[in-house]
Amino acid sequence: MILYPAIDLKDGQCVRLLRGEMDAATVFGDDPAAQALAFEDAGCEWVHLVDLNGAFAGQPVNGAAVEVILKRVKVPCQLGGGIRDMATIEGWLDKGLARVILGTVAVENPALVREAARAFPGKVAVGIDARNGRVATKGWANETDVMVTDLARSFEDAGVAAIIYTDIDRDGAMQGPNIKATEALARAVSIPVIASGGVSSMADLTALRDTNVIAGAISGRALYDGAIDLSTALKALKH
Repeated sequence: MILYPAIDLKDGQCVRLLRGEMDAATVFGDDPAAQALAFEDAGCEWVHLVDLNGAFAGQPVNGAAVEVILKRVKVPCQLGGGIRDMATIEGWLDKGLARVILGTVAVENPALVREAARAFPGKVAVGIDARNGRVATKGWANETDVMVTDLARSFEDAGVAAIIYTDIDRDGAMQGPNIKATEALARAVSIPVIASGGVSSMADLTALRDTNVIAGAISGRALYDGAIDLSTALKALKH
C-alpha cells in the first residue's frame, strides 16, 4: 500500500482544513516546496497536492506554488482542485504533473473524465468525496444525490488510474478513516482505491493495508502533527 503525504494549498500556504471548512484552516507552513522536499527526503513514493482555493473557484488558483513543487521534487505528484477542462488537464501534465485528480467534473461532466483517461493513460484519477455515502462537489460545498459506489462503477471501463475516496466528516478530524466504507468501495470496483480523510495513526495505516484491497492512503495533518512519522510508516508499509 502506498502512503501519499498530502500538501493542501490555500493562498500559497500549506494548510489543513477541518471537515473541508475553508475558515477552519490550520497553517502548517508558507513554503510548500520545502515541505514536498522534506516528504521526498523521508522516502515517499508520491506527493498528493490539493489546490483548495481552486476547488471552490473551479480553476487553478495555487498554480504558482504547485509549479515550484514540480520543479523541485523528483517523486511523482498528483493534484486535485479546480481541474475541470481538457486544457487545464493538458497544461498540468505538460508541466510535469504525474496525475490529475478530477472530482467535481466526474459528477457534472463524466464524458470529460473518459476523454482524459483515453488521452492520458495512467494519468487521470477520480476524486470521490462523500458525506453519508453521497458524493459532494465544488470543494465539498455542494451535496448531490449520487451514491459513491454508483459513481465509481460508472468509470469501471474508462481506464482511470485510481479512485481517491474521502470521507468528508473524517477529514482533518484525526478520528481515523472510514475503513468499512473504503474497503466496501474497493471491493465493489476493479479500479485501485486510495483512502483519504482521517488517517491519523500507524494503526489506521495498518488497518487499511490489512484489508488487502486498498491500494493507498493519503495523510496530511497526522504527518504535520507528528502523530505519524513518515519514514517509519513508509518502512512499515513496505513489509
